[in-house]
Amino acid sequence: MVNSTELAAYLDSVGITGAVATPREDNLRHMQLFLEGSEHLEFGVRTTRTWELDEVFDLMHHRVGISPDREHFAGQDTIDSGKCVAALDRFGSVFGAAVAAGERILFATGHPAGLLPVHAALAAAARQDGATVVEVPEGQRFRQGDIRQLFGVLAWHQHGGLVHTHSPEPMQLSLELLAANGQPIPDLVVADHGWAGFAASAGIAAVGFADCNDPGLFVSEAEGQLKVAVPLDDNVCPGLYEPMIAYLLDRAGLS
Repeated sequence: MVNSTELAAYLDSVGITGAVATPREDNLRHMQLFLEGSEHLEFGVRTTRTWELDEVFDLMHHRVGISPDREHFAGQDTIDSGKCVAALDRFGSVFGAAVAAGERILFATGHPAGLLPVHAALAAAARQDGATVVEVPEGQRFRQGDIRQLFGVLAWHQHGGLVHTHSPEPMQLSLELLAANGQPIPDLVVADHGWAGFAASAGIAAVGFADCNDPGLFVSEAEGQLKVAVPLDDNVCPGLYEPMIAYLLDRAGLS
């Protein structure tokens, strides 16, 4: 098992943190689009106050580790590995406590090509240690596709494949379907993108993963809605996340 220092070095070495692939211009543009309420960048987050662009920029530097240089408009940007590991520690505490209490946990991802195996590993460990992985009836229609649950993780399916989405609608639809079937809301949501943002703004305890061009979830965390937002590149090859998964499960006290 790697320690926090070793994990931080590893994350930098594979591009999960450090000089990441997400371009600086994307980060800056997404901050503005989030504030404008873009359907692709608001993630279902309902802020409780007005945010200014400079505030969001400062937040992304302090919580994610993007470059503080306001004259840096293009090229590569960064995610601080120490901030990622510290967030993983907080995530592990929340997740581990929920599992120990035998809570009902819902897992979902809008980035299936990168994060589905991460969520699936957490779901398997949660189930093994006595938590209930919330099951949502499959087949709920969404934008010429449907919502499916693979290895305990909700994702959007369309035309024979799993689709990347920032939309909060799949989470909204899933929660409505649970209610229609007489099931209570989850005790905890473990997710990313709009799945996490909508749940947190709906008042459900939630933790999630977010890239440096996903300001919505860090604003949600700053407002006390999302419990933890873990900063990382959310779309590297899935196998590269395995040491991070092991570290997270260890911090959660799970096998």
